[in-house]
Amino acid sequence: MRILQFLNITHNTLRIGLVSHIGQRRHQFFTRKIFNFEQTVREATNFRTYNSYSSKVEFNSLSASKVSNTNENDAVISTFDLFSIGIGPSSSHTVGPMRAAKKFIEELKQNNVFHKITRIRIDLYGSLALTGKGHGTPNAILMGLEGETPDEIDTAKIVPRIAQIYETDILKLDGMNPIKFIPEKHIIFHYHESLPIHPNGMRFIAFDEQGDCVASSEFFSTGGGFIIGETEIHENRKNIFRKNNNDLIKQKQNAMSSAFPFSTAGELLQICKRENMTIAQMVYQNELQWRSKGEIKKKVMEIWNIMDQSIRNGCLSTVEYLPGSLKVRRRAPGLYNKLLKDMYPQNSSNYTAIKNSLLQPLAAATRKSITVNVLDVISVYAIAVNEENAAGGKVVTAPTNGASGVIPAVLKYYLEFISEQSSEKEIMDFLFTSAAIGMLYKKRASISAAEMGCQGEIGVACSMAAAAFAAVMGGTLEQIEDAAEIGMEHNLGLTCDPIDGLVQIPCIERNALGGIKALGAAQLALRSRSVAKVTLDQVIETMRQTGIDMQTKYKETSQGGLAVNVPLC
Repeated sequence: MRILQFLNITHNTLRIGLVSHIGQRRHQFFTRKIFNFEQTVREATNFRTYNSYSSKVEFNSLSASKVSNTNENDAVISTFDLFSIGIGPSSSHTVGPMRAAKKFIEELKQNNVFHKITRIRIDLYGSLALTGKGHGTPNAILMGLEGETPDEIDTAKIVPRIAQIYETDILKLDGMNPIKFIPEKHIIFHYHESLPIHPNGMRFIAFDEQGDCVASSEFFSTGGGFIIGETEIHENRKNIFRKNNNDLIKQKQNAMSSAFPFSTAGELLQICKRENMTIAQMVYQNELQWRSKGEIKKKVMEIWNIMDQSIRNGCLSTVEYLPGSLKVRRRAPGLYNKLLKDMYPQNSSNYTAIKNSLLQPLAAATRKSITVNVLDVISVYAIAVNEENAAGGKVVTAPTNGASGVIPAVLKYYLEFISEQSSEKEIMDFLFTSAAIGMLYKKRASISAAEMGCQGEIGVACSMAAAAFAAVMGGTLEQIEDAAEIGMEHNLGLTCDPIDGLVQIPCIERNALGGIKALGAAQLALRSRSVAKVTLDQVIETMRQTGIDMQTKYKETSQGGLAVNVPLC
C-alpha cells in the first residue's frame, strides 16, 4: 500500500513523501561422460528420504491452503517479484529508475498537482551516479516520466524518443504534458555523494511555473527492479517490496497472508517435510493466496517465453556490435553457429533449418544421434541473453538483469537435452524452486550489486539455478539446499567492476560461468551421501557480511578492479 504524507514546508511548497512497495530416464548430462546424471539420480534413489521431482501431485490439483498468521518479517516475496519482465541493461539502474519515475508521476496526478508542473529535476546519487550513464539510467528515467513501464515499453522506440527529447528539450510528462527539459542541466549526477539509506538513491523534484517546489520524493533501487520510498526501510533488512501496484494492493489486502511463511532455508525445508510437499509446490501454495491457478500458470509461462525469446534473439541477432564505448562484438551468434557445426557435422548445407529447430526441445531420437558439449550449450545460451540485455532488449530479471542469463540457460538446457517431457509442470518446478532460494537472499541479504558486489547477482542466480536443477533431476530437499549452498559458496566475494559502467565486461561472460557453476554445484550435491557441513543459511549470512566488508569501489561503482585496470582505448 502506498502511504501519502503531505508536509507543509511553506505557503506554496508541498513535499510529498512517497512510500512505494515497489519484486525415469535421463539423457547423459555430458556425452563425453564428464557428468552422468542418469547414474547420479539412480544412485541417489538408494538413500533418498524425500524425492522432490517424482511427486505424483500436479500443480492443478493443489488448492489454496488456509491462511496462517504471519509476522510481517516473515512475509513471502512473490515469484513474480523476483521474475519480472523488463528491459536491459540493468534491473537496479534501468528497470528500478524507470519504475520510480513512473511512480513519481502517478503520485503527482493522484494529488492534483500534476497540471502545475512545468519543470522537473532529477538527482542521482552513489552507484546510480557513478555507473548510471553506462547502465542507461537517465534514459530509463526519461521514459518513466513519459509514462512508460519496463514490461510494456517498445524497446525499438526508445532511441528515437530519447533523441527527440535531446533535440527539442521537450519532455512529455505521462505522454501528455510537455515541459521544458534539458537533460544535461536537469539530470544531476552526485558522483561523490550517497543518500544514507541505500547506494542506489535518486531524488525527483517538481516545480511550478513560478519556480516554486511543488513536490519532491526520494526513491531507492534495491536490486532486481525493486524500489522503495524514502520512509520505507524495514528493520533487519527485510526488503520485501512489491514492483507492481496491482500486486501490491492485493498483497496488502492479504497482509500476513502467506500460506507457508518462511524466512530461512531451515524453515523452508521444515515446512516442506511437514506438509509432504516439494519446494515448488509450497511456493505455488503461497502464490494461490494472491492469484488464481489460471493466472499463475499464465504468468509462469509468460516469464519462460520471454526468457526463451531472449535466448533466441541473442543467438540469431545480425547486429555485429553491442552499443556503448567499448565496441564489444556480439559473440552468441558465432558461438551458436559453431555449436551447430559441432553437433551436426554432416548437415552443413541445411544450417538454416537446423538453426531454428535447435531452439526447440529435441526429440529423443535426435538427442541420441548427436554429441553435445554441455559447457558450450550453457555458455551460448547465457551469453545470448546477456548480450540482449546489454543491447537494451527485453529480458527477465532472474533475479536481476545483470544475472539474467544464468537461469534461462540452465532451464533451456534441461528442457532440450535432458527432459523427456518438456512440460509446463517442469518449467513451474524449476522456476518456483529457484524463486524460493532467491527469496531467501532478497530477505536476508540483498540482490543489489551496489550493496553486495556481483556475489549478490551472479552468485545468487547461480545458487537459484543449482537448486532448481537439482530439484528437477530428482534431488532430495537436503540435496537441493546443498546445491544452492555450493552455488553461492564459490561465488563469495565476487566483485562488481563493470568497465566504463557498461553491463558488458565482465558481466556477459560471468553469466556463462555462473550457469556452468550451477550445473557443477547440482552435480556435486546429487552425488553427495553425507550431510553438508555448511548450510544455506550460513552461506547467505556469510555473503551478507562479505558485502558489508567489501570496499565500495568493488560494488558497482566502476572505481576498482577491471574497471580501472583495463584501458578504454
